[in-house]
Amino acid sequence: MRRRKKSSKRKRVGRVSYYLHHGAWFLYYLEYQDGIKVQRRSKVAETEDEAAQIAAQVNAQLASSSPTLFSFTSVSFSKLRQAFLNHHETVVRSSPATIRRYRSATQHLENYFNECRSSDLAHSIRADHFVAWLRKQKISPNGHPNTAKRALRDKGLRFILEVCRSVYIYAAQQRFLPPTFENPFSKLNLERMKIEDAKPIFVFDAEDELRFFQNADDWTFPIHFILAKTGLRSGELIHLLIEDVDLESGWVHVRNKPELHWKVKTRRERSVPLVKEAVAVLRRVIGNRTSGPVFIRHQFDAFSSPLGNLDQMALQELLQQRISYAASGSVLTLSQTVEEKLARSVWREAGVVRSERVRTSFIRTAKAAGLKQSSCPKSWRHSFATLLQDANVDPLIRQITLGHKPSEDARGGGLGMTGVYTHTRATTQKREIEQALRLWPQSLAFARQWASSNKV
Repeated sequence: MRRRKKSSKRKRVGRVSYYLHHGAWFLYYLEYQDGIKVQRRSKVAETEDEAAQIAAQVNAQLASSSPTLFSFTSVSFSKLRQAFLNHHETVVRSSPATIRRYRSATQHLENYFNECRSSDLAHSIRADHFVAWLRKQKISPNGHPNTAKRALRDKGLRFILEVCRSVYIYAAQQRFLPPTFENPFSKLNLERMKIEDAKPIFVFDAEDELRFFQNADDWTFPIHFILAKTGLRSGELIHLLIEDVDLESGWVHVRNKPELHWKVKTRRERSVPLVKEAVAVLRRVIGNRTSGPVFIRHQFDAFSSPLGNLDQMALQELLQQRISYAASGSVLTLSQTVEEKLARSVWREAGVVRSERVRTSFIRTAKAAGLKQSSCPKSWRHSFATLLQDANVDPLIRQITLGHKPSEDARGGGLGMTGVYTHTRATTQKREIEQALRLWPQSLAFARQWASSNKV
């Protein structure tokens, strides 16, 4: 007796077949990727009708030689990381500082692939294993190789994992991952990760502030006094040009300088009022200079340096000349990183102070004043904001003066959309800030004495 041929369970739509397997419908087809025949097999639907529709769609994509719904290109994590960084440099145009942070964060994951994974393919990651590995790593604080190494703090670890999550979001958008692959870092619920070992934030009081200033030298004092009385970030202070300061009206204007490759952290320009003592300090710092950075390096002679007394327009023209000259010797367009390096050289030749120099001067002076628990210039910004709070300064004025984004204030129960509809007069802002700063009269009296002295 002839055996009856068993009927196939597979259905076919052109070059695509679909079949029932373990209660779900799967698709199977072949496609060429970079000249190599690749098998695709994916779970696609719970019902036969849905599977038939998807099979017809994939078959049409194959017929037109288009990428299919389930096609992807496997890449190593090293290549994925470089593509991610290039995307932020050339497409998103993130700041060089942001790109440096992303590069440092993703370097940990690349090290993990090199040390712990048999496969270097990006989708072979085990996020839970990576977290366990990361907690065992030792790093140098602030990137200084001569400093004793320590384990990552919780905030640093969470930042690394957040960046890695963004890398895999980008990978999914670029179809570098299997279509059914879920972002492994999204499952970690990073927003709920506890921060238990954060370094405490030091906030000055009136006595600590005065003791700090009394122990500061003549180069250090004006830098930190202006930080304390304006709430500026260190990067904003060192990139402040003389034309950004209006000493007659008592204002300092924090402005983006994209042509010189410097921007405010939040991109939000703002104006900050100056008390009379701050104006007096700035008059002495600026002296007879008419342009260039407000604060210049110790022992830098602005009048003998070729770039020491150039205004913003002249510095921009000089930078463009250097970029054009560098581009003329290359067949490729200069990258943002190269242009940023040229911009740093222009700032440096103009006498700008390094942010690291501001930090080390703060640490040295705080140690001399017996404030060993304070090690970061950002303490001035925290102290300034706290002082405004103590003086009951209007929340909108605090937001404007500190240059925060509305979303940042919203996390702290702040203004939200009120900031969009509320308008503050400059005279009101100036009055409120001056009243707050005069709650600590000791350092203001010390500043008046310093500004009127004949020291150079």
